[in-house]
Amino acid sequence: MTFRFTRAIALAATAAVSVTTTALAQDNWPDGPLEVVMHTKPGGTSDIFIRTLAQSLEPQIGQPIVVTNAPGGGGATQMAKVRSAKADGLTLGINTLTHFTSMQTNLKGTFSPDDFSWIASVQEDPILFFVREDSPYQTFADVIAAARENPATISIGGFGPVGSMQHIGTSILENATDTKFNWIGYESTPDILTALLGGHVDIGVSNLGPTAPYFEAGRIRGLGVLNNERLEGLPELATFGEQGIDVDTSWIQVRGVFGPKGMPMELQQQIADAFHDAMKADSYQNYARSTGVSDSWMEPADYSDFVSNISEVARTQLTAAGVLN
Repeated sequence: MTFRFTRAIALAATAAVSVTTTALAQDNWPDGPLEVVMHTKPGGTSDIFIRTLAQSLEPQIGQPIVVTNAPGGGGATQMAKVRSAKADGLTLGINTLTHFTSMQTNLKGTFSPDDFSWIASVQEDPILFFVREDSPYQTFADVIAAARENPATISIGGFGPVGSMQHIGTSILENATDTKFNWIGYESTPDILTALLGGHVDIGVSNLGPTAPYFEAGRIRGLGVLNNERLEGLPELATFGEQGIDVDTSWIQVRGVFGPKGMPMELQQQIADAFHDAMKADSYQNYARSTGVSDSWMEPADYSDFVSNISEVARTQLTAAGVLN
């Protein structure tokens, strides 16, 4: 099963979500606050996602939602907290592709996909590259020329260590353009933006959500988006393909919901239904469309299959990036 095929599964699953799931999500919801543990500091894309969704999810499940930020170790602090929680549906995490790369690199032997219940996918979100408004790099062609003249001197700041989702996206660009950059990892998008605006890195990489206000204020300029199509929330930014770069666009950010190992399948389905129904609210849809995020609707069985598949895709990309032998 290819990565693109699993994305097709996610789109096809949309039709399976019916209005009857709202009643299922509300009935017999576990009694107590729902704690959602994040692997980033406040202000990151995934953090914005859950805080926005909570507006429609809280009244639906009839329980308060507490968002706990537990950054560190490319997801290690968060995963430790989720893994040790009771499998009662009251402690969940939001994952990204970085979880699956980390479990094969810096967290190998500490965590594995088998340690968790993979409940639902919720978002697909391409990454983009950007510079300060006063950067000498007007286009990515300028970056390529400079990087070829002085390899590994141009710094790119993104989330996570070598082997993280955004680092792999950068490596894909390096392989497509015969360049080499200096990767600097941070624990949140606000940290990346602070470093970029402070002149500590030359280029930033992130998703559109937390960077949109900086684009609107004219403080940063886009260099390109790693996707087949332009972002609805930033239509003026060309894809790398449109700029003549033959780059693999299958490496796209996917966010999902996961919990401790051993959660009953009925409970997992209940949680997936609740999240997916809450995503239909106007407040969430307005946010998602403005930030260029696509909805993803995989339920427990399909998402578990996706995790197995994407772990193999991650291994392939990590090997191509020279992170794994």
